[in-house]
Amino acid sequence: MKHVVRHTHRFVDHAARVLNDNGRRLDLSVDRHRRDDPISSVLLLIGRANGVHGCRRGPCLILNKRSRFVRQAGDLCFPGGGIAPRRDSLLARLLRLPGMPLARWPYWAHWRRNDRSRAELVALFFAIGLRESFEEMRLNPLGVDLVGPLPPQRLRMFQRTIYPVAAWVPRQKHYFPNWEVEKIVPLPIEHLLRPGGYLRCRLIYPGQVQAKLNHRAEDLPCFRFDDGEGAQLLWGATYHIVVTFLELVLGFRPPPLGSRPLVMKPMAPDYLSGPRCAVQK
Repeated sequence: MKHVVRHTHRFVDHAARVLNDNGRRLDLSVDRHRRDDPISSVLLLIGRANGVHGCRRGPCLILNKRSRFVRQAGDLCFPGGGIAPRRDSLLARLLRLPGMPLARWPYWAHWRRNDRSRAELVALFFAIGLRESFEEMRLNPLGVDLVGPLPPQRLRMFQRTIYPVAAWVPRQKHYFPNWEVEKIVPLPIEHLLRPGGYLRCRLIYPGQVQAKLNHRAEDLPCFRFDDGEGAQLLWGATYHIVVTFLELVLGFRPPPLGSRPLVMKPMAPDYLSGPRCAVQK
């Protein structure tokens, strides 16, 4: 399937077919009123790799690097966040109008006809991701095409489940990060198919996290790459979303964790809480 990655439109069409088929088997059941596990969604954004460091063509993932003003500073993530019930429900309805992103999705009519409740949830997850992406990086919501839903990801350090949605950005080239985002980091999908970039990250926890998890350090999978300005490390929930996407769409699996080179990553004491001056979302 690597040849598909060299042709962006072919890759996006293939990904949409795969995620549509797989999406019908996903467990998307959620309780919209649970306060201890609020609905959260992120957009796995696919753009063009033209001009990206080390890649002349093909699709890339569009990531945000979290700023020093928020929790988990320095991490790479996809744009997204928690639900704003009234705004996101309204946006989910608007997205279904003729010519809008949901109406343009080739599989939308089938989903609504055969499983309306799950279609409504996909629309809501998509709306959450689009609203948050506009706030974080000024992504134009009208210029985004839905590719399909991905399996939910349960966060270990926070009481939250993320419902990722893959989306395609065919035209937008420039983004304008807000205070939550240090910079936009493109990652060519072709690079993710290189086994040498996959490492074993030994995460060394600060005291309060050690008490919560009952251990001092842990080996976790990660991926390291150069964005033209320095080394970037992809790990955590975002790593798992990316690897799940690659396995579903391309049948690609990274090397076993135990066979990978080891890198050390001490976790900052304020990693989970953020700086005291930060405004938390």
